[in-house]
Amino acid sequence: MKVHDFHDGNRQLQDKFGTRKLADNLAKRATETLGDDERKFIEGANMFFLATCDDRGLPTCSYKGGEPGFVRVVDEESIAFPNYDGNGKYQSMGNLLQNPNVGLLFIDFEGQLRLRLQGEASIDENDPLLAEYHEAQFIVRVKVTEAYKNCPRYIHMYKLIKKSEYVPHLGHDTPQPEWKKSAELYE
Repeated sequence: MKVHDFHDGNRQLQDKFGTRKLADNLAKRATETLGDDERKFIEGANMFFLATCDDRGLPTCSYKGGEPGFVRVVDEESIAFPNYDGNGKYQSMGNLLQNPNVGLLFIDFEGQLRLRLQGEASIDENDPLLAEYHEAQFIVRVKVTEAYKNCPRYIHMYKLIKKSEYVPHLGHDTPQPEWKKSAELYE
């Protein structure tokens, strides 16, 4: 976030808690580009959180997971990731068709690091990357408008116990979860 982008609500709380100077200095570290450190962090991630807003401005946040490398840094200004079969609501992805502004939060729970991205997303059913993602429905590309490391202070340390059996892998069909087989969902 650039210093001039702080609005009255931000400033009100910064002033109340004495963090205006800290906030201004941290805002100077935000960039519109991704460097080697950000590339390594993003492409090593097996999950991230995606925040979108609908056409009314109402927010939602969803978890996106895959194998490390499922999110790619296309160039220093953009990333891409696949959309896989989910619950069929297309809440987050449908939001992008109405409001392309997104927030992404990448967290390394073992290394206790996090990276925030903000940008403008687009969906492409014919993206050249589509062929590289087994069972992907389409590719989402995000043009980064802000990238910054975020305070890791309250990140709890977790370790991966078991990968989800539902993450698509080349060479085998992804099983359908039991909940999705319920006939009452299709009545």
